[in-house]
Amino acid sequence: MKTSVFLSGSVVLALLVQAPATMQAQGSNPLSAGAKRSYDIIKGYVVRAAEKMPDANYSFKATPDVRSFGQLVGHVADANFVICATVAGEKPPQGGFEPTTSIEKLKTSKADLTKALGDSFAYCDKVHAGMTDAGGAAIVKTFVGEMAKLAFLEFNTHHDFEHYGNMVTYMRLKGLVPPSSEKQGSGSGAND
Repeated sequence: MKTSVFLSGSVVLALLVQAPATMQAQGSNPLSAGAKRSYDIIKGYVVRAAEKMPDANYSFKATPDVRSFGQLVGHVADANFVICATVAGEKPPQGGFEPTTSIEKLKTSKADLTKALGDSFAYCDKVHAGMTDAGGAAIVKTFVGEMAKLAFLEFNTHHDFEHYGNMVTYMRLKGLVPPSSEKQGSGSGAND
């Protein structure tokens, strides 16, 4: 009985000591830290999917009435630039939804599209890095109405996950295993 009580007390003590360490790792901004963590996950999947798809398949469409794989990559880049620029209170440094600036509409090669995608994520990385929970509560006007800055960054993460789902389908149709289904650490893609 004494051993059981001692072990239970030790577990509780360990949890109490660990809780502040976890909070400290997130800093005083657990909401924005959590949002960045989700964003980093999808960023990795989208970038690896874009890299893994062969250049010849960038023009591939699952059906004639949907975007090609390359257009999906360009669309994600455009949205990243627009949304993160809105949160930053800036004009998008490139891309956008206008036909004269849209990466989706103007670029077709894998090299150009993956570069634009990488640039868009690098831009969003800076916006996420500067975000705080307090700053994330500020309201901005967006193309979907007024939203808190942190909520609009989360909107972007959800948008990226949505289109990663499209990319997964395209990759499967081309016989490729998507990054999220690859075995951890092996890169073989043998599971799922």
